[in-house]
Amino acid sequence: MTTLLRGRLLSFHRAPDNLADTASYLYEEDGGLLVEDGRILKVGSYTDVKAAAPEGAQEVDHRPHLILPGFIDMHVHFPQMQVIASYAANLLEWLNTYTFPEECRFVESAHAARIATHFYDEFLRQGTTTAVAYCSVHKTSADAFFAEAMRRNMLMVGGKVMMDRNAPQGLLDTPQLGYDETRAVIEQWHGKGRNHVAITPRFAITSTPEQMGAAQALAKEFPDLHIQTHLSENHEEIRYTCELYPEAADYTDIYARYGLLGNKTLLGHAIHLSEREADVLSETGSVAVHCPTSNLFLGSGLFPLKALARREKPVRIGVATDIGGGSSYSMLKTMDEAYKIQQLLGERLNPLNSFYRMTRGNAEALSLVDRIGTLEEGTDADLVVLNASATPAMRLRMETVSTLPEELFLLQTLGDDRSVVETYVAGAAMKPQS
Repeated sequence: MTTLLRGRLLSFHRAPDNLADTASYLYEEDGGLLVEDGRILKVGSYTDVKAAAPEGAQEVDHRPHLILPGFIDMHVHFPQMQVIASYAANLLEWLNTYTFPEECRFVESAHAARIATHFYDEFLRQGTTTAVAYCSVHKTSADAFFAEAMRRNMLMVGGKVMMDRNAPQGLLDTPQLGYDETRAVIEQWHGKGRNHVAITPRFAITSTPEQMGAAQALAKEFPDLHIQTHLSENHEEIRYTCELYPEAADYTDIYARYGLLGNKTLLGHAIHLSEREADVLSETGSVAVHCPTSNLFLGSGLFPLKALARREKPVRIGVATDIGGGSSYSMLKTMDEAYKIQQLLGERLNPLNSFYRMTRGNAEALSLVDRIGTLEEGTDADLVVLNASATPAMRLRMETVSTLPEELFLLQTLGDDRSVVETYVAGAAMKPQS
């Protein structure tokens, strides 16, 4: 079926330099998107796209709403839906008190499948069409995660966590089992549907040197796969990690020694980096993934997003909710908190840049911008439709909004799942109705 979507279109060509940088994005006040077989066939003014549409194309009019590429979330924990909003003092207490006991439940395939249904429902409700997820240590959790992604035809990245120490017995594998089961997940799921498997050592605290070596072996065997792990989230974690690997120069050097850094390596948090570490991330092309609601909720620190981006050796950056350490599934709320963190650091994060980061910016960080993150012809038709007047308070504020950046900032500041009119996955309307 061919579908013609009508609305105000917004898609970024590159990162905006400032609020006046109109060359950095496409904006069509009365735009059209022609979608067929899950891909965008044509984009432009409604008049031009309508003229190119075949006879009988189904037309959906979303005016006056904005149509953007679907949001991309660079770092989430699939097994943590039922520990979001858990009271704890810091990262390590939160992991030991809530997270690890909850993840033990994912050995049960029925539980993993049930949570997978809720997981995808919630992300689609928020307009998120791609997420990068940590499953639990159990292969059953990865199987449930990828099976549900295939059922919904979503482009997802995920991996079975590898961890063989400093966790409850029910969450431990071994270096060999971590290698074997990750390899089995790759063979079973990578490239099936729109699935991408990531090699996933949780972090250096929960992996012995032998298991880090197993992750290195997987990275050599499958050099095109993403690698995801955690880095420098809080000071106590950093101190403990460096005690476990005394031969390393610093936390980042641990991953470098095992060949785990590169342009498809996604490092969650990366708040407290030395200049040397930031240089290493820049030189290897590794991605620091900013998780603002989690950083604030757990008191981990203030991520220097603007400072890292403008370095002489800039660091690639992604943004993410970090559910369930993060406190919201919404990428709009995520960027609202990112804005506040930069304010506390004496920096400004303009709304054009925020929406670039949720869409094209994260697609670039994933090395998947040829598939997702834009409205360019030939890319996958993963889309979100946004209403900046979704609530009474937003409607009242919209009476005084006169520019696109003002509207985006309103959506970022006051918007939530009620602002998401529809979420399209490969051209199919998928937002849950309840």
